[in-house]
Amino acid sequence: MSISEESHKQKNDEPINSESPIVTNSQVTDEQLINWIKSRRSIGNLSIPAPTEEQIKAAIDCAVTAPDHKKLRPWRFIVTQGNARHELGRAFLAAAEAQAAAEGETLSEKARQKTYNMPLRAPVIITVVTQMQEHKKVPPFEQILSAGAAVQNLILALKAQGFSTVWRTGLLCNEPAVKAYFDVGADDYVTAFVYTGSSPCDMPTRKHIDIEPLMRFEQ
Repeated sequence: MSISEESHKQKNDEPINSESPIVTNSQVTDEQLINWIKSRRSIGNLSIPAPTEEQIKAAIDCAVTAPDHKKLRPWRFIVTQGNARHELGRAFLAAAEAQAAAEGETLSEKARQKTYNMPLRAPVIITVVTQMQEHKKVPPFEQILSAGAAVQNLILALKAQGFSTVWRTGLLCNEPAVKAYFDVGADDYVTAFVYTGSSPCDMPTRKHIDIEPLMRFEQ
C-alpha cells in the first residue's frame, strides 16, 4: 500500500480567515494511517525489484526527521547493494572468525559460508550507524534512541513506497571488523541493517498485543 495525500487548497484561492472553514481533500484518514502503521511486518524473504536510488533517498529524507535533540544528526546511512554485498560478507566472515578465535574455537565450513552469505538475503541493505557528538545536554543514550527512531522512519518510508524490510543486527554487528568496514568509531554503534526489497509472501497477520499492562495514566 502506498500513502499519498493531495495538497490542501483554499477554494477559488480565497484568503483563509478565522470564520471560513479549511476544507481538506486527504485520501488517507487518521484511522487508515494508524491501521497502516500497525500493519508493518518484518519480512526476511526479500528479492528484486529493489528500491531505486531516488526511492532510497526519499526514505532517508524521512529517516532524518527523527527526534534529534539539539539537531546533532547523530546518524549516518550506508547503502550496500550489488557486488558490495560480497565485500560486506567478507567483513562479516572476518568478524565471525575473530569472535570464534577469541573463544578458542574454529568456524566450520558450513558456518563460514552461512556468514559470508548473510548480506545476500536482500538486494539492498541500508546500514544505520551512529555518529554521536559531545554535548552537555544530549547524553549518548539520547543519540542512540534518535538513531533507532530514524530506523523506524526509514522502514515506514520504504513500506510506503511498496517495499518490505527486516531490521537485523546480530552478534557480529559491532565486532571490530564490521565497524572498521563501515568506518564506525570505537564509541559509535551499528544500530541496524535494514534489509529491503520485494517479497512474494503474503503479509502475515500480527497477533493482537494487549497494551493495558504496558501503560499507565497519571493525573
